[in-house]
Amino acid sequence: MNKDLGRLQFMVSERRVKLHVFEPSMRKIWTVVGIGEEHWIDPDGIYCSCPGFYFGKLNGKTACYHLESALLAIREKQVEEIIFSDDEFSDFLSGLISDL
Repeated sequence: MNKDLGRLQFMVSERRVKLHVFEPSMRKIWTVVGIGEEHWIDPDGIYCSCPGFYFGKLNGKTACYHLESALLAIREKQVEEIIFSDDEFSDFLSGLISDL
């Protein structure tokens, strides 16, 4: 098995791709839990907050394994959806930003 494909399948099977939904506004934030870190992603905008995505873009790559895992999880309907209250949005976002 291809090493990269194996890593992607592991990320999906371990449900490391997370969609955080805030109700009732239905705002959504995507994250992927990588090896030791959690990264914010935008699957539609093709963005990941990890250093690998940034440096990969400089070298012509289009995605990192976090983003590829998210796209695979979406295709396979294996996204872990977590529901929050809108009251928790600013604290969640602050925590996410502080981890960057």
